[in-house]
Amino acid sequence: MKNLRNRVQIIGNVGDNPTVNETKSGIKYVKISIATNSVYINKEGEKIKETQWHPVLLWGKKAEFVGNYVVKGQEVCVEGNLNYRNYEDENGSKKNVFEIIGNEILLLRK
Repeated sequence: MKNLRNRVQIIGNVGDNPTVNETKSGIKYVKISIATNSVYINKEGEKIKETQWHPVLLWGKKAEFVGNYVVKGQEVCVEGNLNYRNYEDENGSKKNVFEIIGNEILLLRK
């Protein structure tokens, strides 16, 4: 069970064409947002569709793969770990960030 801790799997559609970036030390990374939808019926009997956006960060060869093969709207499955961090921006304001650090990505449909 040890390997099941802090593991997440998400299936959804990529929100924008990915752009691969590089750290100062030369490590490639890409940030993508994945949209998931849920549908429910409200009290009035109306069908309501809600979209949630999930930030995903991929490093190294996985980032290069995403940059080469993933496009806006692509349905993907990402497996990874939840990451929570905080920092101060250039104005001294504290910021909290929640993201998924992707370990694997699978292309499902275009």
